Amino acid sequence: MRKLILFFVLFIGSNLVASAQTTNWALDASHSSVQFNVSHLVISEVTGKFGKFEISVQSDKADFTDANISFTAEVNSIDTDNEDRDKHLKSDDFFGAEKFPQIKFVGKSLKKVKGNQYKLTGELTIRDVTKTVILDVIYGGTVIDPWKNTKAGFKIVGKINRKEYGLKWNVLTEAGGAVVGEEVELVVKIELAKK
Repeated sequence: MRKLILFFVLFIGSNLVASAQTTNWALDASHSSVQFNVSHLVISEVTGKFGKFEISVQSDKADFTDANISFTAEVNSIDTDNEDRDKHLKSDDFFGAEKFPQIKFVGKSLKKVKGNQYKLTGELTIRDVTKTVILDVIYGGTVIDPWKNTKAGFKIVGKINRKEYGLKWNVLTEAGGAVVGEEVELVVKIELAKK
């Protein structure tokens, strides 16, 4: 009887180990970008990006629906093509880079909607505020490049309200419109390489 119990324990244990996610994907930074758009003076938009970011993905399924995802962006790498504006964004009026040097995202689920369209749910942390967000994902597919590397591509888009994360600075125009919009559009393009 003991041998039978031991057999089942070993069998179940080995299956649990086998089912654990073992496939790691690394960021191909040269083919990836993290951008944002926000309205300026109501009439136009300013585009910015983060130059330094990392993403960790573990997934064994071909469609990535079992993916464990974590992401960080360095606030001090923000770039809007204007040094004074970048300095202001790093200040405590916005991101507070000295105290909160990273933006963080931890994925909770990646669900297929239809075809190559997914919904990514996760916890986004900016400054000291963490909120659940749902982002739209387009899975571009997986290919083997000319150097025999397996690559996967994704485009992730979504919108957040910056004031909900403590980025509250604002000034009104003479007409009463906001100099900086509250809604921020996120556009993230990620290429991963299978380790």
